[in-house]
Amino acid sequence: MKHDTHIAIAGAGIGGLAAAAALAQAGHRVVVFDQFVEARPVGSGLVIQPVGLNVLHQIGAGDAALARGTRIHRMLGHEADGGHRVLDVHYDRPGGARFGLGIHRAALFAVLLDAAISAGAEIVTGHKVTGQHDRRLYFEGRKDAGPFQMIIDASGARSPLSPLRAKPLGYGALWATVDWPEQTGLPCDELRQIYRQASRMLGVLPIGTLPGDRAQKAAIFWSLPASSHENWRENGIRKWQAEAAALWPEYAPFADQITEPEQMAMARYSHGTLRKPWGQGIVHIGDAAHRASPQLGQGANMALLDAWALAQAWEHAQGDGARAMQLYARARRWHVRIYQTMSWAFTPQYQSDSRILPVLRDRLLFPMSMVPPLPHILSRLVCGDLIPPHGIERPRK
Repeated sequence: MKHDTHIAIAGAGIGGLAAAAALAQAGHRVVVFDQFVEARPVGSGLVIQPVGLNVLHQIGAGDAALARGTRIHRMLGHEADGGHRVLDVHYDRPGGARFGLGIHRAALFAVLLDAAISAGAEIVTGHKVTGQHDRRLYFEGRKDAGPFQMIIDASGARSPLSPLRAKPLGYGALWATVDWPEQTGLPCDELRQIYRQASRMLGVLPIGTLPGDRAQKAAIFWSLPASSHENWRENGIRKWQAEAAALWPEYAPFADQITEPEQMAMARYSHGTLRKPWGQGIVHIGDAAHRASPQLGQGANMALLDAWALAQAWEHAQGDGARAMQLYARARRWHVRIYQTMSWAFTPQYQSDSRILPVLRDRLLFPMSMVPPLPHILSRLVCGDLIPPHGIERPRK
């Protein structure tokens, strides 16, 4: 195998490890730098949509991910007070070819890490990236490294390398991982959500198993204003559990497993997109290039698509780094723009203080969404292929 390119990746997250696997499999020297002493994931559960699953299969990690996660065939949401449907999106019929994959970040991380290492990528931990210049990376308390033929910034929403200045969103969410209760009427192949207007949203996502654990897990979430986390902590777990059970009795067996506030991690969201996701010797992918709320469940998928498109662009450009970055940006431009726009439009209907938008959502938009061909369009939107996710194919050998 010919190793003709020395590529550095900042960040051992979903996008960084996927890019490492894809580029190393193509025969390039790849080194991934991460700040953790022992590389590990952060967060709870997520949904890998069909477009993201395709990337996992392309890098040889699809079967392992399927073994760890849970297939999701439907996303269903109800209004708490009236009990009427507010969201109802099917992928395909159960057992069909298209489905989402509910999976814990730790399980996905393990799968991607194995793929990257198996492909020959080097993982360097204990290196907190602080900046870059002239194709070199700089680290906190350590010497710099490089020069590299290309630096990939996959260091997430708090990237020190990205010029993106995203706008904070008013609402975030608390997330936790719990055991799937033996006594529950909720199906294990659906994402379920309950809403009260747009100021309350809670949900249960089946996510399969954690590494080294056979117990089936669920990710639970609770929406709240980004500024209200401390108030939630001060009010106490029992008050929250009582409110959650009143809104949605089926949520109680999940929420009852939370005994300390620290079990619920607060996620704050922002929205923004780099007009030019590359510069001199550096290219940005994932949250370092574009950020949005998780309302459409596309965050991890966008990172996977970015990683795959960049690997394809690099092969297509045949070692011309500047051209590869331009091809990557062009290939991802419209898919990113459209999904960012749709996320911006959908989010206030489910996470905001508006009293008007929930009424429009329930009485106008949802009934319209059940009229053909809109159910099919919504399914394509959630699956991630409302428009082609990228436009570069690998050159033929």
